[in-house]
Amino acid sequence: MSNDAVADKIAALGFTLPAPIQLPAGIVAKFPFVRVIGNRALVSGHGPLNADGTLATELFGKVGQDLDLEQATEAAHLTSLAILSSLKAELGSLDRITAFGRVMGMVNCTADFTQQTPVIDAFSNLVNQAFPAEVAAHSRAAVGMISLPMGMSVEIEAEAYFK
Repeated sequence: MSNDAVADKIAALGFTLPAPIQLPAGIVAKFPFVRVIGNRALVSGHGPLNADGTLATELFGKVGQDLDLEQATEAAHLTSLAILSSLKAELGSLDRITAFGRVMGMVNCTADFTQQTPVIDAFSNLVNQAFPAEVAAHSRAAVGMISLPMGMSVEIEAEAYFK
């Protein structure tokens, strides 16, 4: 057991927080992945990561064309783990999170795909399982996009408050 009860709970659920984001060669982020202002952590848009921190490009593409609902939901789940990994790296412990604020989930999808909510439910489900209810509660949007950076199928941004 670590000194991070939330991270331990995530592991007990059978999930692994990925290593820090490893951007592809030639891509430089001109922003922090987590921007702390006071007791608020603004999480930049994340995509799905493999355990080693590399982009899970096998889950890139347009949902409803290249990927189905199940694959998109897996992409959102991996994206959610990436967000929690970035928060843990910035804050030192996920136990410091006292509340989630707004969450914006974007799905790169065809015009006739209307299941954005179930895809982004992967984020809500994970935080609802890993954190106490009063911490996990968050406002949320789940929207369809014509495209996302690098062809990602899912991108999620979030905000969290911490002590």
